[in-house]
Amino acid sequence: MALSPLISRYIIPFALKLLYASLRISVTPPTLKKQLTEKGAIFTFWHGKMVAGWLLAKSLLPDKQLQAVVSLSEDGRILSDALEQFDYTLIRGSSSKGADEVKLAMQKAISKEQIIVLTPDGPRGPVNQFKYGTLRIASTNNYQLIFAEINYTKAWKLKSWDKFEIPRPFSKTTVKLHTIDLPDFISEEELRIYTKKLSDLLGHA
Repeated sequence: MALSPLISRYIIPFALKLLYASLRISVTPPTLKKQLTEKGAIFTFWHGKMVAGWLLAKSLLPDKQLQAVVSLSEDGRILSDALEQFDYTLIRGSSSKGADEVKLAMQKAISKEQIIVLTPDGPRGPVNQFKYGTLRIASTNNYQLIFAEINYTKAWKLKSWDKFEIPRPFSKTTVKLHTIDLPDFISEEELRIYTKKLSDLLGHA
């Protein structure tokens, strides 16, 4: 049964903003301005951490135009409704559906030096594993990759593929920002090896 647009467009965004505002967030380093180049970046966080992730990106980059990559699934529709209330521009699709359209939309955003925000292990996993396409497009365009390592001291943990976490109100939330300048990949094998190493490094973050 599909969720009512009234809930996804108004009630969920309102509840998320209230929850996010209650979190005691500390960010290291405290600002992204020094790390970001003028060309922009791809801002990422794991799918299971998205309760804080989307609003975190907005709070860290208040003066930037943010483009969110969201799947075409029903869950993606619900998320899109919420993100529109957070003033995101949407790119709909994923690596399994609408991949070509996503690549074209990302290239257009990059040409305008905008910030692209996505969950690199979404929408279906594997959990905490980067997709090749995300790293390939960042490398090809000399675009920085920002990964937000998000941890809550107290959270409800769901038994879902992404180990989804809902932080408890007023929980201490630590965020460590990793700024990654990707190398040029000579071959697909080199890209695959690098992707695995990066996923192993940040997979438990």
